[in-house]
Amino acid sequence: MDFLYQGILSITLQQLVMYGIGFLLIYLAIKKDFEPALLLPMGFGAILVNLPFTGVINQNINGIGQVTGIIEWLFHIGIESSEALPLLLFIGIGAMIDFGPLLSNPKMLLFGAAAQFGIFFALSLSTLMGFDLKDAASIGIIGAADGPTSILVSQILHSKYVGAIAVAAYSYMALVPIVQPFAIKLVTTKKERRIPMKYNPKQVSRQTKILFPIVVTIVAGMVAPMSVSLVGFLMFGNLIRESGVLQGLTETASTSLANLITLLLGITISFSMRADAFVSLDTLLIMVIGLFAFIFDTIGGIMLAKLLNLFCKEKCNPMVGAAGISAFPMSARVVQKMALQEDPTNHLLMHAIGANVAGQIGSVVAGGVILNLIRMYL
Repeated sequence: MDFLYQGILSITLQQLVMYGIGFLLIYLAIKKDFEPALLLPMGFGAILVNLPFTGVINQNINGIGQVTGIIEWLFHIGIESSEALPLLLFIGIGAMIDFGPLLSNPKMLLFGAAAQFGIFFALSLSTLMGFDLKDAASIGIIGAADGPTSILVSQILHSKYVGAIAVAAYSYMALVPIVQPFAIKLVTTKKERRIPMKYNPKQVSRQTKILFPIVVTIVAGMVAPMSVSLVGFLMFGNLIRESGVLQGLTETASTSLANLITLLLGITISFSMRADAFVSLDTLLIMVIGLFAFIFDTIGGIMLAKLLNLFCKEKCNPMVGAAGISAFPMSARVVQKMALQEDPTNHLLMHAIGANVAGQIGSVVAGGVILNLIRMYL
C-alpha cells in the first residue's frame, strides 16, 4: 500500500511546474490551434517525463534492474546520436515548398537573409547575459524561426538547454500571428503599410526549378559546410517535388513522413523538459531572449525593405520584408492579412510567400554559418 503513495509523495514543486507547462502547451494546441502537431505531443511528453518513477526514461528499479525508457531511447537514437528526426523532417518540408514565387523574383532572397538578424542579436544578448558561447549560439538560433534547425544546432553544440530552446522556438512560431503584427507596427507607418505591389510573376522553367535545389546545396556547402545536412535534406525534399517523376514519394514525404516525424519529434524532445533541467531562471531568460529574436527578425527584414526603397523606383511594401522569417507559411499569411486590413485591394500574399520561402533557406544556412563560426572560434 505504501508503494501507491510513494509516487504522490515524491512529486516535487518543479515537477508541478512542468505539469502546468505541459497543460499550457496542450491548451494552446487544442483550444488556440497553435502548432497542434508539435505543441500537443510536447505538452503531453512534458507530463510523461516528469511523473515520479516514470517508465519513459531510463531508471534502475530494485529487483528488476535497469529499465530502458522509450522516450529517452528515442531521444538518444533520433536526436542525440544522429540528429535523424529533425533532418528527416526537412525532407518533408522541402517537398511542401514551391520556390516558384522566389525564383520569379530573386531579390526576395535578400529578405530571407535580413530576417535572420534576430539570430545574431539573440546570440550577442545571450553572451552578455553570461551564457557560454555554445549555449549562446544555441539560444540565438531560436531566431531562425525554425524548430528543427533550433533542435539540430543546439544538439550538435551539446547545449544543456535543448528543451527550453525547442519550446521557445516552437511556441513563438505558433505565436507569429500575435508577435509579428506588434513588431511590424512598431517600425512602420500606416502609409508604408499601404504601399501597393503588383504581382507580375516571370515564367520559371521546370529546368530552373530542378537545378535550383542542386545549386543551392552546392553553394551552401562551399560557403558553410556545416549547413550541408540542413540545406541538403531540405533541398532533397524539394528536388523530389520538382523532378515530376516521384509524385508518390512527394505526397508521402509532404504528408505521411512529415506528420509522423513531427509527432515523434515533439514527444521525443520532451526528454529535455525534465524538471531538474528545465525549471530554472535560465529557462525564463531563454524564453525572453527568444521573443526578442523573433521581434528583431521581423524588424531586420522590414529595415532592409525600407533601405531598398531609397534606391528603387518601384517601392516595396516593408511588410513583405517581415515575411522573410522562416515561419512558413504563417508569416506570409500575417502580412497578407495586415495588408488587406490597411487596403482591401492590396494583395501581398505571393510577394510575402517569396520572402517566406527565402527565409526557410536563410534559416538553415544561418544555422550552418553559426556552427562553422563556433567551430572556427573554438
